[in-house]
Amino acid sequence: MFTLRSLVANASLKLKVLVPGPEGALDEPVAWVHNTELPDPSPYVRERELVLTNGLWTGQVSAAEFVANVRLARAAGIVFGLRPQTPSTPPELVTACRDAGLPLLEIAPAVPFTEVSQAVSAMYTNQRQQALVGMVRRGDALATAISRGAGPSGVLDVLRRDHDLPLAVVDRTGRVLAAAGADLDDAQVRAVTAGLARRPPALEVVLQPDRGETLAALFPVGAVGDVDAALVCLRPLSGLEPAERAALEQAARFLSLEVAKQQAVQAIEMRFAGELLEMVLSGGQRTAEVAGRLQAFGVDAAGPLAVCALAFAGPEPAALPGLAEVAGEFLSASGIPALVAGGTQDVVSVLSWRHPEPELPLLAERLLAAVGRRFPGRRVVAGLGGVAPHAAGLRQPLLHAREACRVLRRSPGGPAVRRFAELGTHRLLLGLVDSETLRGFSRDLLGPLREHDARRGSDLEPTLRAFLDHDGQWAATAAALHIHVNTLRNRLAKIAELTGRDVGRTEDRVDLFLALAVETG
Repeated sequence: MFTLRSLVANASLKLKVLVPGPEGALDEPVAWVHNTELPDPSPYVRERELVLTNGLWTGQVSAAEFVANVRLARAAGIVFGLRPQTPSTPPELVTACRDAGLPLLEIAPAVPFTEVSQAVSAMYTNQRQQALVGMVRRGDALATAISRGAGPSGVLDVLRRDHDLPLAVVDRTGRVLAAAGADLDDAQVRAVTAGLARRPPALEVVLQPDRGETLAALFPVGAVGDVDAALVCLRPLSGLEPAERAALEQAARFLSLEVAKQQAVQAIEMRFAGELLEMVLSGGQRTAEVAGRLQAFGVDAAGPLAVCALAFAGPEPAALPGLAEVAGEFLSASGIPALVAGGTQDVVSVLSWRHPEPELPLLAERLLAAVGRRFPGRRVVAGLGGVAPHAAGLRQPLLHAREACRVLRRSPGGPAVRRFAELGTHRLLLGLVDSETLRGFSRDLLGPLREHDARRGSDLEPTLRAFLDHDGQWAATAAALHIHVNTLRNRLAKIAELTGRDVGRTEDRVDLFLALAVETG
């Protein structure tokens, strides 16, 4: 768009400002020019158009009425064209414009209105050419930045050469991939990811609802039908100039290429990491390849290696998108070379560990804190499998870490970080047996007990658990259950009848204990 001041600056038009209007009115954008001699042009004049008139409406309406009609159309101002019949602008028109706060310009008789239209058209053409040249130049700079590996930060640097805007790039998992002039806290990042999760994605989000309506514009980044990230501008959409919006949309398209490239690399790394875990678990000849794979991830295969398994506790999915990325970012920021593999049941990290083993739980607790900030409201647990002296000894720590994580995930409370050795020797035995076999054993042994409790409303299973928890002590168990010892004897007798196991015999007590452990594990 052009302004009244830019028109006045064109000497060939010989324009003279008679009424400047309110402060800054001459610098407001003008949409176009509209030549009219109608007494009431308001139905035809668009908002912010500049009205050109020779005053032929004089005698039909007063100057004040004409100005009021122009004002009603929310026009940008009036240009009065002088002619032999009116060698000067009527004073009443000047007065009406001054009273209405409407800019009034005067044009000499020798200059036709067509020259004004041609000048405006030339301005628009020049602006479009400049915008096109700027877009091409910026596109070249963006392509160069991406091809040279500058990443999202390079894209923001190019964008801010032309527009001083607070910007950030946030992916759908809550990672801040880059920032320039913007420092988003955890709550603001969650607001952005919530906006991305909508269908369709939000184009504007409230960053801090508890601190006022702080709006941010989102420009989706990703393939067609799949939004992977957003270019975030800490300005509302209404506060962006058209040129700024065009530049942000252009940058978002280039970011789509960069994010797609990053995701492809991550997918390859995750696949290789997953294959490595399969090699460790399968053993045999493929074990020889493990060391080389670890070296590719920067992990010293000849040195001590620790294994940590992460998962979300409770009935929700064990591993959500973004969990592996959080673990990888945390270990990288901590200066610990690691391989991170994400799956459906857990996220496993194999890391170089040359510190005392008791320090590993402290690292895991800090990792859980980082995950908690990215996934607020979700309980995450970590199982530690110990430290292997080198890559060839990884199988047992891997099995132990995953087993410890599985147990913690199904436990309603207690510590969020546990080493396998802290779970008890029976866990080692259970970890060596197929999970379906274990569940079948527990179901067959405890099924009659549970059916009886469900049918009769009895408490045989809780009684059995309490008896085993109190090491088979009758008085202590009865006191804990608030029942008489004779009542306890009767219940245990019924348990023996239903299960075929006598709690007085060590081997039978072990069976019952393991069956319960399978269910709680």
